[in-house]
Amino acid sequence: MGLLNHLATLPLAPVRGVAWVMERVVETAENEYYDPAPVERELAELERALLAGEIDEETFDRREDELLDRLEEIRAHIQGADG
Repeated sequence: MGLLNHLATLPLAPVRGVAWVMERVVETAENEYYDPAPVERELAELERALLAGEIDEETFDRREDELLDRLEEIRAHIQGADG
C-alpha cells in the first residue's frame, strides 16, 4: 500500500519540495532575526562611540534603550522556544 500511495501522490512532489524549502527559509530568517550577537555588538559599538565623544549622552541613552528592548525581545523568544 505504501508504494501505491507514493506513486499516487508523486505529482505533488514539487509542491512538497517548495513547501519544504520555504520552511527552511523561514527558519533561517527567524534564526538570524533572533540572534542576540549583532545587538550585543551594536551595544558595544554604541558605548565605544560615547566614550570616544562621537555621540552625546542623550543619543546614547535613546539608542541603548532601543537595543536593550530588542535584546529583551530576543531573550523572551528564546525562552518561549525552549519552554
